[in-house]
Parts: sequence; C-alpha cells; structure tokens
Amino acid sequence: MKKVVAVTGSRASAAHTAMAAEALEATADMLGYDIRVERIGPDGTSDRLSDVEIRNADVVILATDQPDDQDRFQGKNIRRSTPGEAIRHTARLLREAAGDRELPQVAELASPGTVPLEPMPVAPPAPSPVPAPQPSRAAPPPVAETPKRIVAITSCPTGIAHTFMAAEALNKAARALGHQIKVETQGSVGAGNPLTPEEIEAADVVIIAADTNVALDRFSNKRVYSTSTGRALKGGKEVIATAFEKAQMPGDGGDAATGSKPAAGRNLAGEVERLKAERSAQRTGPYKHLMTGVSYTIPVVVAGGLAIALSFMFGIDAANEEGSLAAALMQIGGQAAFALMVPVLSGYIAFSIADRPGLAPGLIGGMLASQIGAGFLGGLASGFLAGYIAYYLKNWIRLPQNLEGLKPVLIIPLLASVAVGLLMIYVVGAPIAAILSGLTAWLSGMTSANAVFLGLLLGGMMAVDMGGPVNKSAYTFAVGLLASQTYLPMAAVMAAGMTPPLGLALATMIAKNRFTPDERDAGKAAAVLGISFITEGAIPFAAKDPLRVIPPAIVGSALTGALSMLFGCMLRAPHGGIFVLGIPNAVTNVGLYALAIVVGTVVTAGLVIVFKKPGTEATLGAEAA
Repeated sequence: MKKVVAVTGSRASAAHTAMAAEALEATADMLGYDIRVERIGPDGTSDRLSDVEIRNADVVILATDQPDDQDRFQGKNIRRSTPGEAIRHTARLLREAAGDRELPQVAELASPGTVPLEPMPVAPPAPSPVPAPQPSRAAPPPVAETPKRIVAITSCPTGIAHTFMAAEALNKAARALGHQIKVETQGSVGAGNPLTPEEIEAADVVIIAADTNVALDRFSNKRVYSTSTGRALKGGKEVIATAFEKAQMPGDGGDAATGSKPAAGRNLAGEVERLKAERSAQRTGPYKHLMTGVSYTIPVVVAGGLAIALSFMFGIDAANEEGSLAAALMQIGGQAAFALMVPVLSGYIAFSIADRPGLAPGLIGGMLASQIGAGFLGGLASGFLAGYIAYYLKNWIRLPQNLEGLKPVLIIPLLASVAVGLLMIYVVGAPIAAILSGLTAWLSGMTSANAVFLGLLLGGMMAVDMGGPVNKSAYTFAVGLLASQTYLPMAAVMAAGMTPPLGLALATMIAKNRFTPDERDAGKAAAVLGISFITEGAIPFAAKDPLRVIPPAIVGSALTGALSMLFGCMLRAPHGGIFVLGIPNAVTNVGLYALAIVVGTVVTAGLVIVFKKPGTEATLGAEAA
C-alpha cells in the first residue's frame, strides 16, 4: 500500500481547504492508498504532518495556494496542485502523483459545477490567422439577464463543515449566474454574516439550505425556497434556479402572493401579526434582547400561573394537603414552571445576544439569581452578563479549525458560566436581591394613594404602544413580581391591557357613523381579542388614526389600572383575560375587578367617539376603498 501525505490550503476559503482534504481522503481510501492530510486554512494549520509521516511517505501532494515550509519535503516526490483540482479531479491527481495510471477507474466525488476551479497556468495558444473548427461542446451556464438579489441561510445539525461548504457553494453559484447573494451561516458558534432587515426586504427570493429547523419569522412577506445543505453543496446553480421557480410565501398565504394587504375587518388577526412582525424587525440592541427573553418566558409563566389558579379551585389552602390534585397543580405551576421563569428569561436574553453559546451560561446565571433571591431583576442582569461575556469570548478565542467545534459545546459555556456565576455570587447578586426585597416590601405596604398612582402608571403604559416596548416593560414588571407572591400589579396590568380593544369594539357598535365598514367588522374581532387580554387587537385602529385612538386608550387603561389597585384586586394568573375570572380564588374581589374593566372600556369608547368625526356612508366607503 502506497503512503501519501498531502497539504491542502486555500487562502480565500476555509471551505475549499476542508473539501479538498475530504475528497483526497475518501478517494485515496477507494484507490487503496494510505493517506494523511494537513490542512492550512485562513485561521491556521490543523492536522500537521509529523516528520515520521513525511519520511515514510512515497509521495507528497501540495494542493495549496498558501505559503508552506517546503524544506521539510526535501528528497520527496512532490506533486503540486490547487485546492480546486483536488476537489474536482481527485482520482486523477492521486494516480498521477503515485504513478499508478493503470488502476481501475474511480468516479470523481465532486460533480461538475460544484466548485469552480482556480485558474491553472497554461501556455498561451499559438497565433493562427484562421481559427480552427472547434468540436461541439455544452454551452456554458447562462448568466442572468437581470441580476437578482438573494438572501440565504445554511445550517446543518453539527453546525460545522456542511454549513459553511453549502454557503460557499451558493456564493459561487450566484456569482457565476450574475446574481447578488448574502448567506447567513447558522453554525455551532452562532449566526455568522447575519442578514439585516434591509437586505431581507430588498431580496427577490430567500433560500433556506438547512438540515435543522430554521425560524422563518423574518421572511413572512418574502418568497422562500427550502432545501438541504447537501443539495446546495452539490448543485448550487440548480438550487438557485429552482428557488426562483418554486419559492412560496411561508404558510402559502393567498393575499401575500398578490402583494395585497387584507382589510382590517376581514383578517384582523393577520393584520395584527403583520404589524407585530414589523415592530419585531425594528427592535435593536438591549431592547431586542430583552423582548426575546420575555417572549420565551411568557408561555412558561402563563402555563404555571394558570396551573396555580386551577389549584385554587379546590380552596385557597387546598394545595397544603399532600397527594391531592390541588397540591399536584401547585407543584406543576409554583415549584416547576415558576422555578423556570427566571432561568428561561436569563437564558434567552443571553441567547439573543450570543446565539447558542450564550444559552447555557444564561440559564445557569438565571438559576443562581433565583437561588440567591435576586428574582427577575437578577435574571435580567445575569442574562445580559452571560450574553455579552459569551459573545466576546466567541469573537476573541481563536482555535485551529479542527478544534473549532469545541468552542460552542465546551469552552465558551464553561468559561462564560463560571464568569457569570462568580459575578452573581460575589458581586451583583446580593445588591439586586436587596433591591428586590425592598421593592416587594414597598408594594406590600403601599398606601391607597401610592397604589392608585402605581395603577395609573402601569395602566397607562399598557396602552401607550399596545404591545410595544412600554407595554412589555409594564407586563414584565408585573410578571416578575409573581415569583415574589406580589399579585396586585398583575391584576392592574391585565385589566388595563384588555380595555383598549374592548373600548374600540364598543365604539364601533355605538357610533357606526365614525368608522368604515372594515373598521366595524374589525371591532367584532377586537372584542374577542380584548376579552382574551390581547392588547394588540387595537393596533390596526391606532396605526390608522393614532391621535384619535391612542390618547383615549391611555386614559381608559390608566383609570382601569388605578381602580384595580384601589379595590385591592389580586391576580394569581399572568394571562387568560376574562376566562380566568371564573376560576375560584384566581382573582380577589372579582366583582370590583370586572367593574374596573367595564369603566375603562366605557371611558375609552366615549373618548374615541368624541375625538373621531362622524362621516356619511359615502365618505366612509370612499375612505375604506
């Protein structure tokens, strides 16, 4: 068996270095050669050849455009090549290097067009006055007449080789076809070359070349084509051509295909989702990271809060009886779900900042915040600490290519977790726990005047932007206090969040001459969203006429929040709207709580009617059109 040593290296592409090495190893195995390959990538050398391996080798293949210490190969039979030839014509290269031209034919691993060849030095042709007839050959791939804009995401389960090789193949194919492309790689160390909202908006098509689940939230209004990394790697041009032909809108929405926006009354839920998606795309910086953490925390808190509320059906102290259903529900909600609230909040704030490497240190920091009594404030601190520590470690630590896979699963989680843990235990944890304890004590001992003022503040915040940053800040504050068994703010926040859509729904029923037919239809849907505590049901009305809708909503919500606090209403469930009112003991002072919601709804509706001018059926119909 002949012994071969090889060096692969591409100055411009780590993917080419890896592809050439893998092709040589696989083809040498089929030909019966013993081979060792050293890789020289942009980030350094891996699998370096030892002196013994070089001394025992029969032949040396240098498939590289990188500088190399060639003195170590003195006296050896050297075959010089390029990474492109090693990928495209691997078997031929190995035979020629070893002098075994009589071996049986072996298929080349790379199909034509998978990877463009680097230019090979060739002698210039002799000048000829009359061009010689050329044999017929396949036409070169057509270049796009009108360049298109493409955005793509590549991701494989391990997030290492195929992720970047597929990205390289798509980049090469798009350039060959005359298109513009940007590829985001969702690798093991997080997202690389991330797509911006502007780039997504300008794209003609989105290609998802992934063997894992990729979130499509960012592409709700774009045509998307999904395939595997293997197909992108082997046939980038075919994937791009197929994408332009077969890409579809996510969810196959009919209105989206025509580019028309649904009327508010016909599809209020769809309009709400569209406006929420636009808001999400505009989030940046710490607010974006906070909202990511909150969005992942809400389902945990809602499930736990409702489980606790259900336990109260059997009596306010029924959970104290061991083995009972009430005790089991309390264990599910209070001891399991609520115990996860702060770690999940912290973990997904860190995840938003540093991607997957930030998740473990964020979860661990959040658990420590819970254990030392720092609560949700400590979770916020640990999430941002873990995220930024993991983010900078990811960028600062440089390892050989064959060790890169250790960064996201070992090195970054370990270092970031230890750093965040020590900071929480010795530096920031105790002060934050003291702040939370003081806040809880103040809320528990509030006077009526202070309670009314806090209710006004939280209630008004819920209606300022109806699901935006101010709304979510008030909601996060109230939800965070549930873990400290402080229930007054939660009741005020939920009641105030229900009144904007309920008030607008009531206004559309009472004063039909102030609303278009579509708005009157939307009012019916807004009523359903309102009783479900989905404040965003008022967004389409506010977006269309903010000056006449938002101020009345703020006044009504602030009044509702103040009344809820004044009446001493407490809510043990963080969501559910009117449906939790029927759960015994989930809400205290249920009658007064319902009265607070009704008063805010009526005030909102009355002010909207006063602010909006009446119109005729003709003018309202023309406005709708």
